[in-house]
Amino acid sequence: MHKLLKPSLSGTNMDYIQVLESLALGLCSLAVLLWMAIGSLSRTTESEVMAQRMIAGICFTSAILLFTIHYSGGEIWGSRKVARPSAAIAVIVALASVMNIKGQDVQGETNPHEIMKRRREEQ
Repeated sequence: MHKLLKPSLSGTNMDYIQVLESLALGLCSLAVLLWMAIGSLSRTTESEVMAQRMIAGICFTSAILLFTIHYSGGEIWGSRKVARPSAAIAVIVALASVMNIKGQDVQGETNPHEIMKRRREEQ
């Protein structure tokens, strides 16, 4: 069994940190599953916006929990140094999830499908 806290902390604090760790990891897993299912969840514009907001909310909540774990002296996967970078990544994913780029040219380049369409029109 791995330690989640420094030995000087009481059992109540250890239980608290264990619950936070389980919640944070569960929410991160849920966000990943929703992220992978975004194509199915985005059948309409309204459902896409709702899915994006759900993912962002879950990621922000897990980031808060991960920062709390770090500053409470807890460990994730046996390391005190994992919670804070994971929280920062969760915030980045949350911000990326609310970017609505559907139909917008992000790279500034013409994609191959557009090139083929133009060639067909020219002939």
